[in-house]
Amino acid sequence: MLSDPDAKERWRWAEEGRILEEALAQLAQLFGGEPTCEPDWDAGRVRSVLSQLALKLADNYPYFHPLYAGQMLKPPHPVARLAWALALTLNPNNHARDGGRATSQLEQECITRLGRLFGWESVLGHLTGGGTVANLEALWVGRELHPDCPAIAASTDAHYTHARMARLLGVPFILVPVGADGAMNLDALDRILDQTPVGTVVATVGTTGWGAIDPVDGLVARKDRYRYRLHADAAYGGYFNLIRERLSKAARLRLEAVSACDSLAIDPHKHGLQPYGCGAILFQDPTVGSVYQHESPYTYFTSSERHLGEISLECSRPGAAAAALWATLELLPLAPDGLFADHLWKSCCAARTLAGCLQAHPAWVILGEPELDILVFSTRSPRASALSRLNRAIFDRAASDGLHLALLTIPVGKARSTLPDLNPDVGEVTVLRACLMKPEHLEWGVRIFDYLEKARLATPVLE
Repeated sequence: MLSDPDAKERWRWAEEGRILEEALAQLAQLFGGEPTCEPDWDAGRVRSVLSQLALKLADNYPYFHPLYAGQMLKPPHPVARLAWALALTLNPNNHARDGGRATSQLEQECITRLGRLFGWESVLGHLTGGGTVANLEALWVGRELHPDCPAIAASTDAHYTHARMARLLGVPFILVPVGADGAMNLDALDRILDQTPVGTVVATVGTTGWGAIDPVDGLVARKDRYRYRLHADAAYGGYFNLIRERLSKAARLRLEAVSACDSLAIDPHKHGLQPYGCGAILFQDPTVGSVYQHESPYTYFTSSERHLGEISLECSRPGAAAAALWATLELLPLAPDGLFADHLWKSCCAARTLAGCLQAHPAWVILGEPELDILVFSTRSPRASALSRLNRAIFDRAASDGLHLALLTIPVGKARSTLPDLNPDVGEVTVLRACLMKPEHLEWGVRIFDYLEKARLATPVLE
């Protein structure tokens, strides 16, 4: 059973409703000069439908709770939820200023602030539906700027959608092996680049599986020699640039080097406390906007300035997303010594706390020190096949007790780097993974370990 945070969450949701009601009343007053227009809807039926929906939504994991540590699902901040709902009453469309005058301006302010997080004072960019579309735009721009050298290279642990997008763009895609730390192997990249021209190299700033950061500093150092564009897929890890001074030296140098990339994707709906979907694509050189040029005979414009729809592969986009992000950045500025940064650091400390608990127990092993706030770990078993079954059984048992984790399948050789006595009777092994993205996870780290131990002790030994 879930405990105190449940009651606190219910109270907070109720308080959000009251705050939203006040803001909606203020917005209605601001539009009070319009002629009366009665809405054509039945409030009673709406209540009935929403009541049914609430029952259906109960068929979900408790994403908001610290005992959910499965996928990269971080609850949006209340101010983001409220701002989104408030803006949604007007339903602005940020494809053009005509469809979202206020929210288009808010979006540009958000992009400026995100750019400054990486030291970019002059930046071209916009919000997207998520990291996939943001990355697609960067790869598309790379292809357009390097038509004679369109190949894309990314690590084997990069997000799987990069290969899919290369197929969509009709360009070659090259996988670069990773090292023991899960980051791109630069020697392997050099061997590829010496033989094959590559137009765009993707640096993953926080892999989905391990949270590893590619050696962006090394990739920057090779740019002039091999003449490629460097794109940072910082969808998950980009916000950690705010606290890079608190991280390991390697992580700090790699995050610092993102400022020298040509473009970057970042997902405010991951560590930026936003509702889905809110991604962003940023280009350091604003002149790449010329790649997007188009004419639209059926769209009218009230501004001579380049609007957001002219620098986007997407057309209609929710202005509510810009309103929500802007409100969050107003409440929680991206300052290294601010509350937002403190929450990021607590997530990192939560991963280290759980790692320490696991390392101190002989039945568990971590498969690498956590770089950010993702931890990969396993129990022990003599054979790889049995180890996979055991980890899956612990995963299921923990879920039945209320702790929700994730599973990760890795080459058995990678597991043997920390489990040297493991019999490799199969080529892959399934291990456990925790995304400790909530600051509350720091307080719950020891309790999560207790849940894990309870699940392990309740699971029969498998040979």
